[in-house]
Amino acid sequence: MNHAAGPPPAYGDGMTDESTVPAPAPRILLHRSAPEFHRALLEASRAATAGLADPVVTELVNLRASQINGCAFCLDKHAADARAKGEREHRLDTLAAWRETPYFTARERAALALTESVTLLADTHVPDEVFDEAAEHFAEAELAHLIGLISAINALNRVGVTSRLTPRR
Repeated sequence: MNHAAGPPPAYGDGMTDESTVPAPAPRILLHRSAPEFHRALLEASRAATAGLADPVVTELVNLRASQINGCAFCLDKHAADARAKGEREHRLDTLAAWRETPYFTARERAALALTESVTLLADTHVPDEVFDEAAEHFAEAELAHLIGLISAINALNRVGVTSRLTPRR
């Protein structure tokens, strides 16, 4: 790196709205092109969220699946939702490495392990030990809704990435 013009800017310096690159143009807008399907996906997510009745686990699951799937729209939305619900920054900052931190409860860890396994289904096929650990921390109805939530966010991630849905901020 050539430092002839001075040292590189410190982390975060110089990044303004004017210097960011534009997001890729959306390919298709499902809420306009297939509104009934879009509404059904959102309703499935709402139903799973209501049945799970754990806003902290809900947002951790939504964020972790969205990290794995690379859905910028969902990452932006669910990080903001988590913060609005009081989630602490250090937990959000380390979510991708949750196994390496002391910040998550056993229940949250079970939900995150199940989220990763279901999200990476072709690789994992959801091993019994992952499922059984989740079943130890969630009642049967909660577990069913957790599986529904993981399935819904994965579907929404796939729609978001495929259609190039971008954050709105």
